Amino acid sequence: VQLVESGGGLVQTGDSLRLTCAASGDTFSSPRMGWFRQAPGNEREFLAAISLSGISKYYADSVKGRFTVSRENGKSVIYLQMNSLKPEDTAGYYCAAGVQAIQRWGALDPDYWGQGTQVTVSS
Repeated sequence: VQLVESGGGLVQTGDSLRLTCAASGDTFSSPRMGWFRQAPGNEREFLAAISLSGISKYYADSVKGRFTVSRENGKSVIYLQMNSLKPEDTAGYYCAAGVQAIQRWGALDPDYWGQGTQVTVSS
């Protein structure tokens, strides 16, 4: 499975940004997808995960209410809508795919990872 993220960039505090992740290859082997981020010097942080249908979603408490993950039913493209961005949201954002139940994504590593897209929020 290959994952390609896009949509990162430089924004100001309070702005919104939407990231896109497109999966290709044997996507049915890793139907659940989601987002992580990692800032320099910090550990990788789980953000959100979504089921194949797009109906079930799971969020980290740190972004609940501000970030929204979405997916067209059965499609291998997901989005992360990020609102009210803060400088502490500055990080590399990574898409992932796996078979793990989405409720376990905060504790387990998914199977496949993208190369990441940088998000920088200026104050």
